[in-house]
Amino acid sequence: MKKEQLKTKDLTKMSIMAALVFLATYFIKIPSINGYTHLGDCMIFLSVLILGWRKGALAGGMGASLADLLGGYMQWVIPTFFIKAIMAMIMGLITEKLFPNLRFGWLIGACVGGIFQIIAYTFVRMLLYGKLLALTELPMLALQTVSGVGLALVLVTTLLEANVITKLKEI
Repeated sequence: MKKEQLKTKDLTKMSIMAALVFLATYFIKIPSINGYTHLGDCMIFLSVLILGWRKGALAGGMGASLADLLGGYMQWVIPTFFIKAIMAMIMGLITEKLFPNLRFGWLIGACVGGIFQIIAYTFVRMLLYGKLLALTELPMLALQTVSGVGLALVLVTTLLEANVITKLKEI
């Protein structure tokens, strides 16, 4: 099996997408009891479409966990990295393996990945804060996920129509 090497352009694109995830997570947020709601998921979905499921997952996890680190949510850095990366992997694998020729196959992947995110964050919140608080924050988490998917639908559709995503993949 041939080992894939990262090229400078791949690292550059991954860094840019991680920065966009960070910016959308860190600066566009609504605080809640033990965290915040944000629009970073939209950028994670976009990074998967541009970079593929492996590199997009890494960029998404890094950008989101960096936002937690710099935002003062230290307890969420590691869970966020894994939850966001797995959400991106789910979205990417569904998009690339199950529905590679379906125009909105990525949307199915984003929804399934979003459901995983809701379940995973709720589970971690139960471990950290107990069932009551985890269930109390479930509506805000669901709203964040739906907002991320909805914004991604608008943004990705626009970028696909303008052929921007295809051009960014080729660079």
